[in-house]
Amino acid sequence: MADSAELVADASDAAQGIAAHFLGCLDRSHAGRVPFRHWLLEDALPEETCTAIGALPYGPPAVLDTKGKRETNNSTRQFFGAPQRAAHPVCAALAEALQSEAVTRRLARQCAAPLAGSFLRIEYCQDTEGFWLEPHTDIGAKLFTMLIYLSEGPGSETWGTDLLWPDGALFATSPYRRGAGLIFVPAADTWHGFRPRPIAGVRRSLIVNYVKPEWRARHELAFPDQPVAA
Repeated sequence: MADSAELVADASDAAQGIAAHFLGCLDRSHAGRVPFRHWLLEDALPEETCTAIGALPYGPPAVLDTKGKRETNNSTRQFFGAPQRAAHPVCAALAEALQSEAVTRRLARQCAAPLAGSFLRIEYCQDTEGFWLEPHTDIGAKLFTMLIYLSEGPGSETWGTDLLWPDGALFATSPYRRGAGLIFVPAADTWHGFRPRPIAGVRRSLIVNYVKPEWRARHELAFPDQPVAA
């Protein structure tokens, strides 16, 4: 049986592999300017990372009326915080990769995002039939937003995030494929949402934010006592 030192070394090796894979994804990302500045991603995470996340022992929460907001059902949301990092190697490796200076400095430079001193927050979402999100901007304590899509199968290609004009009109829906994703830096014009549509199965995704130090829900943070050094 591996000892704790070996487990730490394995997690560190996995984190380096995830970071290198993600940096390669950023090299290939497609930048857009309308309806707001954003980046589209492909193959953001190694396939084994996506598979390991899908195997986590967290089932989709019961579908309740969201009123178009995730925070309506805060008690059922799942984050890769300190307990999850300790319990699941994939949570630890992904968090370490996204906390690394190589990744955070690259994101800060490529996206002109003020990440220094921020805190990493990773949410694992499993949306089912009845889920929707009203138009919103993520403005406030969120300094950076990235969505990484994890599901595959018939019908899932329609499950991308809706990019909206300020009046709420649809500009486009981001491509939803396993490993694809979307980045934007929250601002007054970053309107997005998820119009009601059929979800046959589970719409799995990660929402990655870097948030301001005053973020109050510390249990949501991957490293609640360790700010980003970018």
